[in-house]
Amino acid sequence: MHSSDFGPDFIWGIATAATQIEGAANSYGKGLSIWDTFAGKLGKIKNGGNPKIACDFYHKYSEDLALVKLLGFKAFRFSIAWSRILPLGRGKINKEGLKFYHEVIDACLALDLTPYITLYHWDLPEALSKEGGWTVYSINEAFNEFVRLCAVEYGYKVKNWIVLNEPFGYTSLGYMLGVHAPGLTGLENFLNAVKHTAIAQAEGGRILRSEIINANIGTTFSCSKIIPYTDKQADIMAAERVNCLMNRLFIEPALGLDFPTANWDILEKFAISNSIWRYKEKMTFDFDFIGLQNYFPLVIKYNTFVPIVNAWEVKAKSRHKPHTAMGWEINAESFYDIIMQFASYPAIKNIMITENGAAFNDKMINSTINDQERIDYFKAYLAALLKAKKNGAPVTGYFAWTLIDNFEWAEGYKAKFGLVHNDFRTQKRTIKNSGYWWQVFLKK
Repeated sequence: MHSSDFGPDFIWGIATAATQIEGAANSYGKGLSIWDTFAGKLGKIKNGGNPKIACDFYHKYSEDLALVKLLGFKAFRFSIAWSRILPLGRGKINKEGLKFYHEVIDACLALDLTPYITLYHWDLPEALSKEGGWTVYSINEAFNEFVRLCAVEYGYKVKNWIVLNEPFGYTSLGYMLGVHAPGLTGLENFLNAVKHTAIAQAEGGRILRSEIINANIGTTFSCSKIIPYTDKQADIMAAERVNCLMNRLFIEPALGLDFPTANWDILEKFAISNSIWRYKEKMTFDFDFIGLQNYFPLVIKYNTFVPIVNAWEVKAKSRHKPHTAMGWEINAESFYDIIMQFASYPAIKNIMITENGAAFNDKMINSTINDQERIDYFKAYLAALLKAKKNGAPVTGYFAWTLIDNFEWAEGYKAKFGLVHNDFRTQKRTIKNSGYWWQVFLKK
């Protein structure tokens, strides 16, 4: 298998996110984000990590983009930190922040790397969070202002845009379970965040369409094949509830469908209250592509003691399945299955894999990192992707996660996903063997 097997127009890229790599977290006019605040709370981030310096991409972007080019990728996905250009989330503009992203874009273009910009990759300005963040309707007005500013500022030289990164991820982890920023909990917070996020997803797309000539507009979803633990009806229904949340909750409103319910009274009430035409119309947008971000399947068992969803994940380790350092099951066939699940929506005309990768316990020996496990992971998952493409899935691109070991949200600096190792004391980059594998793969 070679990259050429996917066709001459297939897009090969690498993905990153502002909070995870930029650093300069409270410098050069940038305002606080919810992750700056959340990381300052005791026990929220493993080993007390924080994004203050991260990979120092803010100062080292030229070096890092040269690495992207060296490894053979043709596209670079990065996000704009909302609070770097609008420190308070709205109103006053930080011109130094605007200038930084112009420099990153221009450096990409000079290297013949196609920039893909993600507008919202989880880093809400803290000032907006204090107003209620995604739980209040005013967030949509602020988000629209942010989107329009980015579109007008950069749209004449950037044509590829992603509105949101993994909306189920940040609404569930940040607004219901409290394990990610801003650390809120409760069903009401979650459902309010879902509603406003679904609106923002579509309205962001409409603003980009109105402001940018020849824009290629997408949004991305975290997704997992959901597998019932047994064929018992209770497990099957529990799995369907999880599938409804993880894989259907945001894509179906975007496609002009109602919120999914899975015969679940909680979501049925929510769907009914938001099914009136003015909400449905606001949540619908014809995206040019849908981004899928997949790492693992989930095996789900009914559990009456888990509130609301009554479902529990049966971990890969307990099932004696191969897994990454994060405990995530390695299962390339499930990657194929979830691609085909999304491809079955008639309205989806273009799918891009906007994230896929794996964390392992990499060890450097004699300045070399032989991460064969990661190479094997990519081989298996790319073979599944090619199978999906040959079987009719409209897949047109793949972005590996990620360029460099970085600040991995609540995992801090423990989880290593990069094709490039980073020494966080010296900020020295070392290409792993998986990076060299990609270099060879992309040449053929």
